[in-house]
Amino acid sequence: MLKFNKVLAAFILSQFATVSRAEAATVKGEHLFTVLGLPVTNSMLTTWVFAAVIIVLFRLLIPKGAKLIPGKGQLVIESMIDGLKGIFEPLMGEKAFRAAFPLLLGFFAYILIMNWSGLIPGVGSIGQEQVAIVPQAEVQQYVANGFAIDSHHEAEAGKVAVTKFVPYIRPANTDLNTTLALAMISFGAWIYYVLRFAGFKAFVVDTFGNKADKKDVGAAMYLSLFVVFFAVGCIDLISIIMRLLSLSFRLFGNTFGGEVLLENMHQLSFGLPEAVSWVLPLPFYLLELLIGLIQAFLFTLLTAVYIGLLTNHDEGHSESEG
Repeated sequence: MLKFNKVLAAFILSQFATVSRAEAATVKGEHLFTVLGLPVTNSMLTTWVFAAVIIVLFRLLIPKGAKLIPGKGQLVIESMIDGLKGIFEPLMGEKAFRAAFPLLLGFFAYILIMNWSGLIPGVGSIGQEQVAIVPQAEVQQYVANGFAIDSHHEAEAGKVAVTKFVPYIRPANTDLNTTLALAMISFGAWIYYVLRFAGFKAFVVDTFGNKADKKDVGAAMYLSLFVVFFAVGCIDLISIIMRLLSLSFRLFGNTFGGEVLLENMHQLSFGLPEAVSWVLPLPFYLLELLIGLIQAFLFTLLTAVYIGLLTNHDEGHSESEG
């Protein structure tokens, strides 16, 4: 029985090595199959699988809908909602928060589960080995796409064998396309809610308007400051557009870097005594749990802050005027 437990533990720990050689070499998902002429990558498959898990999980927590006397599952969801509400509503204003909260909750739950999916045994470690025999001149192109030169496979003269491990499921947020898509959704939501609750005029005034008080600086200085604030507005506009890159690269970098860190820790544990080899990566799994939670919260928080910079400001003015 003790021997069986050791074998089982060794198998589970080997499956926890979630970053394959291909993942460590490429920032995009690997092609698995085609549906109606559209290519499906392993990161897309992960998105579909865990999106279904989120839907099923929420339905299981509240199988018959919300009740006046909540059960354990409903208490879990309500605690999450109350916690996020207490943080986001003061930032966004009541009206914008009520409208945007389903999206914010979706961001938080989706990104959190996607971040933690890489810690599940089998994710990134179960797949197939692709072997290609290519001319010497095309080797660098294949290497750039995640392939590695393999001397164990025989090749004709002038050709080289290259191999690439393609996992069936890889953490979705280690694919830059996924994080960029999330950033685009966040950016589109920001445009929609700002126009809906603040208006285009409020955006233009907040970005390019003169922030000085005419009574304090005088008429001449006040007019000259229009040029300064317009230039500052142009810089601010560039920073708004750059949110697409900052949101996507921050989430991608932390997730991708965490996966590479776990892989390196597993490689360092190879060759160590059996009693020690499984201990070395454990603190980093706990670290990844924490980082996954922080990154999900940070992405959601930044989306709320960007929206609230205008919607809450406008709502505050409306209340003071009333």
